[in-house]
Amino acid sequence: MNLQTTGTGSASGKRVITKGLTGFVKLLLIVYAILTLYPLYWLFTSAFKSNQDFFTNPYGLPTEWMTENLFRAWELGNMGRAMLNSTVVTITAVVLTILLSVLAAYVLSRFEFRFKKLVVVLFTTGLLIPIHSTLVPLFIMMKNIGLLDTYGALILPYTAFELPIAIFLAMAYMSSIPREIEEAAMIDGSGWWGIFGRMILPLCTPIVATISILAFLRFWNDFSFALVFINTQALKTLPLSLSLFSDGFGTDYSLTMGAMAIAVIPTIVAYLILQEQIMKGMVAGSIKG
Repeated sequence: MNLQTTGTGSASGKRVITKGLTGFVKLLLIVYAILTLYPLYWLFTSAFKSNQDFFTNPYGLPTEWMTENLFRAWELGNMGRAMLNSTVVTITAVVLTILLSVLAAYVLSRFEFRFKKLVVVLFTTGLLIPIHSTLVPLFIMMKNIGLLDTYGALILPYTAFELPIAIFLAMAYMSSIPREIEEAAMIDGSGWWGIFGRMILPLCTPIVATISILAFLRFWNDFSFALVFINTQALKTLPLSLSLFSDGFGTDYSLTMGAMAIAVIPTIVAYLILQEQIMKGMVAGSIKG
């Protein structure tokens, strides 16, 4: 009888401890979520404040909701054209990054050939190159070949610098795909391109989504490359249009926050659409790769 009572009490104590730990973890996650989402809350509330309200009431809700901040920022910053430029550059660079990285990763993860390790090392070394240290030589190169002030001046460097991490992630993910799938397809008469297009690529949807959002965030928010390589007003991207609201004499914070609120919306939408696939890609690539 005493043994039964002791066993029941021990099990009950373990359940209490387990529930306590679970509750504590949930509390930590809630706190983390609040800390993560608060900057967005602050940005969107600040976008509707006047400059005076921004300084006197920085953390509270606007005393007067000034929706005209968004319309003025859109018009004065020529954000429609800037958003179109950013969209063209970002989407094109993302598509090129996905296409080249997935093809390269497929060859490196599924085939054996001479100097394979050297090729992998070369791609991995690309992760160690400080991107901004290449601005001057890239500027000279772009000038010599006539690419300055064109979409290509941004698309090509974006793709080149994103390829190492994209290939690394895609290789780790593809290595987890069983080779029996390819063997069965070859028995059925499929060639390598057929296997890649009809079987491997659909299975790589999670890692493609992960690469897409990482590349999208990097390209959409880039300022330094656009500042150096683009001088024509008609080709300026969103980050450059945001800088128009600040000069050497001061900053119009109401318009700046309004413009930033507009600029961040596509990023949020892209993440919400791809978030499930992103998590699958990151987990599969990290565990099985």
